Amino acid sequence: MSNKYHLPKGTSADGPYDLLVTPESAGWGYSGLRILTLRPGETHTLPTGDCEFLVLPLTGSCTVTTDGKTFELEGRTGVFASVTDFAYLPRESEAQISSAQGGLFALPSARTERGGLPARYGRKEDVPVELRGAGACSRQVNNYCLPGTFEAEQLLVCEVLTPGGNWSSYPPHKHDEARPGVESELEEIYYFQVAGEGGFGYQRVYGTPERPIDVLAEVRSGDTVLIPHGWHGPSIAAPGYDLYYLNVMAGPGQDRAWLICDDPAHGWVRDTWTSQDIDDRLPFGENR
Repeated sequence: MSNKYHLPKGTSADGPYDLLVTPESAGWGYSGLRILTLRPGETHTLPTGDCEFLVLPLTGSCTVTTDGKTFELEGRTGVFASVTDFAYLPRESEAQISSAQGGLFALPSARTERGGLPARYGRKEDVPVELRGAGACSRQVNNYCLPGTFEAEQLLVCEVLTPGGNWSSYPPHKHDEARPGVESELEEIYYFQVAGEGGFGYQRVYGTPERPIDVLAEVRSGDTVLIPHGWHGPSIAAPGYDLYYLNVMAGPGQDRAWLICDDPAHGWVRDTWTSQDIDDRLPFGENR
């Protein structure tokens, strides 16, 4: 099963995209992600169709033009350097993305039947940076497009940065059932980058007897893991190699809730954090 859900770098490239994950290619209904490399001076045209998108710089800056509006995205030198500004694109629109110096850009998306929100700019200064966990479970979360941080129709996007040797996405959790106030149904994509030449990490996904899934993937920069359902975690950063992943989530719920349920076998781990300090390597980069 791991080959179906683990997409090593380059294996899902298509046309201008280093990675192209659509609801159709993933075999689900809502979540998508494209990774776009622009050479210096290059422009890419993105028709959004029935999806809403973010334009999220991973490395470099860009200009986004859509519906008579122009957004200058300052971007960043890399995912471990700082958070970034970004742009939101509604469904049934078209955008031109250009970069004078070139760069790498994430285009997370969610299929939606609604389209009342306008294209707009997200300031880096408004992105909440959260430190979660403690001890060896310490990690940093950049909350770009979540309920309460940035309005969208159904798209949820955040980044998780984990110091080398630490575990994140832990304790294992899931969000594959619609249970009001307890759990929301969301498909999820993890896109990875690893700091350091030859760096790597590991991602675990496992299911229930009723909905089996079994993934234990060694991940490197540019790899992607699809999570249609099941418990996911830990995401393990190998000692000496900081781990980054972009989370893209969407589902059928119209309330755009992000509610998770811990694996009851491991949820007790959260209680141990009260007696531990947060890893002093956090936060990363400019956020320090």
